Amino acid sequence: MSAKDRITRDSSWLSFNARVLQEAADKRVPLLERLRFLAIYSNNLDEFYRVRVAALRQYGRLKKNTQSALAVLPEKELNKIQKTVDAQLSRFGRIFTQELLPALRREGIHLLSPEELSEENPAFLEACFEKDILPKLELTSWATDSPPPLLRDKTIYFVLTFDGHPRLDFAALPVPPLSRFIALPTEGNGSYKYAFIDDLIRLLLPEYCQPSAKNIFAIKLSRDAELYIDDEYSGDLLEKIRRGLDKRNIGPPTRLLFDEEMPYYLVRQLMEIFGLSTKDLVPGARYHNFSDFMQFPAPGDKPQLQYEKQAPLPHSLLENAPSLLAAISQEDFLLHFPYQRWDYIPRLIREAAEAPEIGSIKITFYRVAQNSTVIDALLFACQLGKSVTVFIEAKARFDEASNLDAGERLEKAGARVLYSYPGIKVHAKMLLITQKTTDEEAFIKGMVYLSTGNFNEKTARIYGDHGFFSADPDLVQDVSQVFGLL
Repeated sequence: MSAKDRITRDSSWLSFNARVLQEAADKRVPLLERLRFLAIYSNNLDEFYRVRVAALRQYGRLKKNTQSALAVLPEKELNKIQKTVDAQLSRFGRIFTQELLPALRREGIHLLSPEELSEENPAFLEACFEKDILPKLELTSWATDSPPPLLRDKTIYFVLTFDGHPRLDFAALPVPPLSRFIALPTEGNGSYKYAFIDDLIRLLLPEYCQPSAKNIFAIKLSRDAELYIDDEYSGDLLEKIRRGLDKRNIGPPTRLLFDEEMPYYLVRQLMEIFGLSTKDLVPGARYHNFSDFMQFPAPGDKPQLQYEKQAPLPHSLLENAPSLLAAISQEDFLLHFPYQRWDYIPRLIREAAEAPEIGSIKITFYRVAQNSTVIDALLFACQLGKSVTVFIEAKARFDEASNLDAGERLEKAGARVLYSYPGIKVHAKMLLITQKTTDEEAFIKGMVYLSTGNFNEKTARIYGDHGFFSADPDLVQDVSQVFGLL
């Protein structure tokens, strides 16, 4: 196969995200689910710019003879990406404005335009603004010849311009971390009205801003999310990761998403202020961070607009088994997520913690859930004096902080915690429960749980994965050897 016939990694990923857009365009999909598919597309694209585009920018800084040895030329790939994303965003806008908004209105759900909002209940809007929004607004002004304010990653900012104030050229205002949507009072006739918090700020901020703003435009800066650990073979890797996390929100810019209504002179000034090139610019619509539509309020009396929530099914044998340890010692079990219940894993760990014949519990983590029931079960095992060994991949992108926090909790409880094998990421999802043995016994007795998915109850409710319980002696020996290596 010639090079021109190959599909690059980035093109393949953008094709995947295009299929998410196809779901948003599919009229067979319930209406609010189509809206959520737009949110998923937006969130995916954010991560793509923070990771893949950021990496290509770094490759583009290499010497030309070094770039020629790469699988793709960074400059050529970036141009291809920009054309593809531009076409996808155009389709994204058409789906939202020409299909979903009219369809929502036909169902009595009105996402008000700025013009409609200005004609709505002024007393309610002013009270909402003064009570919930105004106290959280932080306006930072700067002049052209002064250092600009730091724009944090993935945060929507309003850029305000002023007339007649030569020392006050711009001001930056982060949209506060509140619910993105405001529910307006309705008459209870099956009709619902919502507004973007962005539009309420645009509508009322000039009344509270001195001097009054002439223009208000939304922008969002995506930053390089790579930690760039120069040498993970020496020094304290965990400390390097912690320092990298502190810098993630201030990493090099990889994309400036801006309102396409913003005048060109203002775009040029922002480029100069933040050291951006034309390749960093992505014109967009009035609203950014469409991932917030994952939390769009769903009216309770319109269940047909979203998928019916399905409770995971119990496993016919494991559910009523008096002992999971006894059941797994007799036969293997395969679980299918998210269709079946996931809580057999923490249940097994807790049972092992209480079983006098069990000597040790070992587990690997790639992405730890918030309020993890598995972590709680391991802490319980530590309290009962079991030997608990935990391997945590500290380099799991975007989950480094929660992984490190979980590790610290386990260490304080007495668990042996290991982090990040140098040079590789450990994606294996393994749980090894072993019986107490004497030095004379040649083989380790116990059981394993092996999975394609993380030990994470949140993702187990979403992603399609398989989990396998077994007491097969060969598997137990193999997994034991892997833990020995780690």
